[in-house]
Amino acid sequence: MNVRIQVSEDGGKTFTTLQEESKHSDNHAIAFRADDPNYLLVGTDGGLYESFDLAQNWRFMANLPLTQFYKIALDDSEPFYQIYGGTQDNSTQGGYSRTDNIQGIQNSDWKVVLDWDGHQPATEPGNPAIVYAERQEGTLSRLDMTTGEVIDIQPQPAAGEPYERFNWDAPILVSPHKPSRIYFASQRVWRSENRGDDWTAISGDLSRQQNRLELPIMGKQQSWDNAWDVLAMSNYNTITSLAESPVQEGLLYAGTDDGLIQVSENGGGNWRKVEIGSIKGIPATAFINDIKADLFDAQTVYVCLDNHKYGDFTPYLIKSTDAGRTWTSLRANLPDRTLVWRLVQDHEQRNLLFLATEFGVYTSLDGGVAWHKLGGGLPTISFRDLAIQRRENDLVAASFGRGIFILDDYTALRQASKEQMAATATLFPVRDADWYIPRSHLGFEPGRGDQGAGHFVAPNPPFGTLITYYLKEDFKTPAALRKEKEEKNPNQITMPSWDELSKEHTSSQPSIFMVVKNADGQIVRRMDVPAKAGFNRTNWDLRYTPPGAITEESGMGMYGLLAPPGTYTVSLFQQKDGVTTALGTSQSFEVIPMYQPALKGASIAEAAAFWRSFERTFGDYTVLADQVSSAEGLLKRMQQALQVAPTDQATLYQQWQQLHTDLMAMKVALEGNPAKNEIEKRTPPSYSTACLL
Repeated sequence: MNVRIQVSEDGGKTFTTLQEESKHSDNHAIAFRADDPNYLLVGTDGGLYESFDLAQNWRFMANLPLTQFYKIALDDSEPFYQIYGGTQDNSTQGGYSRTDNIQGIQNSDWKVVLDWDGHQPATEPGNPAIVYAERQEGTLSRLDMTTGEVIDIQPQPAAGEPYERFNWDAPILVSPHKPSRIYFASQRVWRSENRGDDWTAISGDLSRQQNRLELPIMGKQQSWDNAWDVLAMSNYNTITSLAESPVQEGLLYAGTDDGLIQVSENGGGNWRKVEIGSIKGIPATAFINDIKADLFDAQTVYVCLDNHKYGDFTPYLIKSTDAGRTWTSLRANLPDRTLVWRLVQDHEQRNLLFLATEFGVYTSLDGGVAWHKLGGGLPTISFRDLAIQRRENDLVAASFGRGIFILDDYTALRQASKEQMAATATLFPVRDADWYIPRSHLGFEPGRGDQGAGHFVAPNPPFGTLITYYLKEDFKTPAALRKEKEEKNPNQITMPSWDELSKEHTSSQPSIFMVVKNADGQIVRRMDVPAKAGFNRTNWDLRYTPPGAITEESGMGMYGLLAPPGTYTVSLFQQKDGVTTALGTSQSFEVIPMYQPALKGASIAEAAAFWRSFERTFGDYTVLADQVSSAEGLLKRMQQALQVAPTDQATLYQQWQQLHTDLMAMKVALEGNPAKNEIEKRTPPSYSTACLL
């Protein structure tokens, strides 16, 4: 196993290189089958491959979401934003956060935009066509996503200057004050006012300027004759993090891999050095993983540090409110041995923070006083970066081994507090909904279509309106509450009275439901939702209530048709023992068309009027069809009764026969000729076919 696979047929005396056409390099693991000498299974930096013909052809396992992302950037594309991420040995990739097709997000919705290992990307606000991406050791490029042009823009030393030392994952920063201004860093900070066409060094060497070959390794100076190899590795004494205050232009921060934080308050004219070893509780050897300037206060800055290369896995997270002159720890209740990688701050609620760590993602509602680990399906693995898409209020998390995770519309966390959680229930503000027709790509059903289990599909967010609500406690029946009490106090069980047991039998299950109304106050949809304690999410699919009659066999028939664009409100209710109680505050939101049709056609109002008319017609039809079905059953029972009744049957049977004839004529009018239907012979349209198409 090597960059390529080496094969020996003579016990290791000689080696040849295995054919690896259309396969990723950097091989790590190989497995064989004892019953098939032509079978190979190989694990690489690019994923898992198998061959059935001894490496003549390779099959890639495309359904394993195992990408290792270093850092990510989000653009503001419409209607769906794109995510760009630098990956371990799998290039810089980019793709949509969601799609408008019913299948979801497929591998084909993503693309490779720059080769080699991928590292920190960046995007230009207001101009999603401009993307910055980099290979290892600061090989920076500007990408024109409209033309596909790639321009290498790495800053270079002037004549007579020493070479630049770029970190393996060199930092790039788009200025929050001017979209065309970017910062980049080697051992010094560079600024460009024209997207990298020209560069100006705005600092000298901000590192400790050491000779890495003279530093102790395993506790001592190593010999020149040892196996040195630094070409393909990360440089040392480099800048790893950059930040500029969005409140104060020119207030810059730079962090290094050798334990320094540098601060400039005049755009790089002067730099003030902060020795992190002088900060209480911080080791002098710590690596600066991330620096973030506060979005609201010019003097506040956050720093994530990491000392694991020295065997120290302590979470180091610090904050300064005076531009780096004094510091406090924000570790709070973060678990031991939990490295911290990146921090982001909400752009509306200054105390709402998110933290990417080695073992998941945490949030703080109070500026770092306490941290809460996020669940919701997040794996407990390393998350190396976080980004917030401000238009959508989405939190995007980049894992190092399981791909990208998105927390859609996290705005409920802005209102989360001890006071809010003490309330019986809270219905949070609802994000506006996109109105469109989910289109077919691989078919008209969600999932992989007919592509087999090897086809990868990540789910889109549910179509419609995402609704978040909080319940202080579960809503349970008296019997469930009694059993819960008995489980908590097994030695203090008391037998309930007969009246209490009777109440248990007669009590209905408490339920929680939501009601959606249109701008005219008309009820559009009523939905039962989970009644579990804690934060809950549900979805209104922008459809009216199914219009069919409720029957024992078929429920409510077809689904409701779309609600038109407009203003809607949603309210939360509890139903217990026949009493309905409103919970929380109603929330309003907009349903907004995403696209304009190719043909003008009818107006939305005319179409919606037709949909409602069709639903009423369908409802009337299903009621009549159910009545006909019930009448058929009644006639059968009447016939059985006539066969055993001790009365003169002639007159009654004649009446029964007339009823049967009339009913069958009604069925033919509704459903068509039953004989033709039996062999599926074509018939003229009927009420049944018109309503069920």
